Amino acid sequence: MASGCVGTGRGRWFAFIGLVSVAAVTLVATASPAEAARKKRRQVSGGYAPPYAAMVVDAKSGRTLHAVNEDAARIPASITKVMTLYLLFEQLERGRLSMDSPLRVSANAAREAPSKIGFEPGETIAVRDAILALITKSANDVATTVAENVGGSEDEFARMMTARARSLGMSRTTFYNAHGLPHDPPNITTARDLTILARAIQERFPRYYPMFGTRVFNYAGGAYRNHNKLLGRIEGVDGIKTGYTRASGFNLMTSAKADGRHVVSVVLGGRSGAARDKVMADLVVAALPRATSGGRSAPMVAEAPALAPEPPARPAAIAQAAAAQAVVAQAPEPAPMPVPRPRIEPELPAAARAYAATPTTTPIAPPRAISASAGQPLQLSGMRPVSATTTPSAMRWSIGAPAADGKVLRPPANVDTTSSIAKVAEPAPAAQVALAQPEPRKIEASEPKPAARPVEKAAPASKWVIQLGATDDESKARDILARARAKAAGPLADASPFTQKVESRGTTLYRARFAGFEESKDAEKACAQLKRGGFACFATRG
Repeated sequence: MASGCVGTGRGRWFAFIGLVSVAAVTLVATASPAEAARKKRRQVSGGYAPPYAAMVVDAKSGRTLHAVNEDAARIPASITKVMTLYLLFEQLERGRLSMDSPLRVSANAAREAPSKIGFEPGETIAVRDAILALITKSANDVATTVAENVGGSEDEFARMMTARARSLGMSRTTFYNAHGLPHDPPNITTARDLTILARAIQERFPRYYPMFGTRVFNYAGGAYRNHNKLLGRIEGVDGIKTGYTRASGFNLMTSAKADGRHVVSVVLGGRSGAARDKVMADLVVAALPRATSGGRSAPMVAEAPALAPEPPARPAAIAQAAAAQAVVAQAPEPAPMPVPRPRIEPELPAAARAYAATPTTTPIAPPRAISASAGQPLQLSGMRPVSATTTPSAMRWSIGAPAADGKVLRPPANVDTTSSIAKVAEPAPAAQVALAQPEPRKIEASEPKPAARPVEKAAPASKWVIQLGATDDESKARDILARARAKAAGPLADASPFTQKVESRGTTLYRARFAGFEESKDAEKACAQLKRGGFACFATRG
């Protein structure tokens, strides 16, 4: 009897084990295809890789210092707002608006997607505050408000933007809205065209351009920080605008001035805000010492005559632009865009009529009114409309270069003008031009700090020196030198560390440098090892 019970219990136990095994095998068999599909998708997509382009131009000579895909079609995202501000500055210059003029917010503007201030329909915002909201918060509701108040409608203002782009020589740029949010078709430009805009807005509006250096804008109880994280971190950077959508990637337009040199730079299609900023910082640091320090030789961009009308886009050019915008490998193919129908134009405001005669066609994106025989519609493969976002920052006010007539617009009372970090450097006195060179302020990962060797304040006699950074605190500059020596003890064994104080119009910076190099190759060798250790540096004559 006992034997029968034991046998029965043992049989039940084996049966239970068998059922569990079958269930496990079934679960694995069911889960494996799904897991394999997920792994395959990850392998195919390869991560986020928006189309990249970059360009650096010497603003004084017009010489190209760096270029990658500079003429390829790209989406500007919120850098679009630089042109929006350009047209708004024109209205101020012509006396049609003042800094205190109220701009009425429509229901259409209030509905715009973030980033935004959050106005209710019928509210107003002064022009001065609208400018600062676009520069710092990159407010889409404010961009549409500007467009409707200046152009009468979003569409008409976009035509004005494109017309102004043509007159500046931005031959491959077309705008369809004032903020840069996703649109079908999207705003289209190139890195080269954006360097033209970066130069033009400074040359045409030296009174208003310093507002691009605003780091914190206080409005209606809110504090809106500039998204441009290079302000105050890279010596000489004084503006100007960031941008991001999923299709465009992380974009940045900057201007940097130091020691009589001036470069404008554009990076489009960064994989992240930090990666974009790192690329831009390296480009500025490398390009500024190579820029012209003498007088200006290039003509003013804003003085260029309007361009003649261009032929309609060819299907091959449209296909090339579409291929450049495919950013998500698994994204579904969008339906072909229908050809827009001509419309009866409404009566335009006086501000808008000034732009009516300028041609707006482009070989990259189709014009708004086009006949069926003008070519195939633009198809942007792999793109999906998504909401634009912007890159956060924690910066404050920094005043840029003065206007040519000395009448520089100063920050209003509601702008924070204090700063606990390095301010933008002004040009050094003439006697120091040969020595003064810009360099980024690097924030290194936490690590044990080696014992700092004494740092001489006076610059030792040396044919060549290397510079590692510039900060607002001499002790920080010494710390950079101490950590650098620990990273590259060999090449820096006989080098003499020193700090160089640079003062101009209330701005003080301390440059961290090593002297003691008789040959340029020795200085470059030391720099190369420091760069491998995570430092930024460059060699210059002592």
